[in-house]
Amino acid sequence: MKVGIIRCQMTEDMCPGSTDFKVAREGSLAFEQIGPAEIVGFLSCGGCPGKKAVMRARMMVDHGAEAVVFTSCMKNGTPIGYPCRILPQSKTLLKKSPAPKQQSLIGPTKRHDLR
Repeated sequence: MKVGIIRCQMTEDMCPGSTDFKVAREGSLAFEQIGPAEIVGFLSCGGCPGKKAVMRARMMVDHGAEAVVFTSCMKNGTPIGYPCRILPQSKTLLKKSPAPKQQSLIGPTKRHDLR
């Protein structure tokens, strides 16, 4: 499956995303539900309050992503201790998108409920 990954902009100076690429390739952790994945885009949310995340996710879908993964730093706030306050809204808006087969996953570095 082809995926796009949205990460927290505040953490990009502290995390190169190496684990994201590794677990996507292996199909492990949050990717267990979909198996090994090809990353077609790896973008930040655009900075707080993250309003660009949905637009950027849709752009990745336009470029072939079948699923959009929000990184664990957005949900958990690691390593800065500041979870994304609009992540639930972003996931809801993304699910309403007309893109076929579009999924919204949380991960990929921690085990989460993959609703």
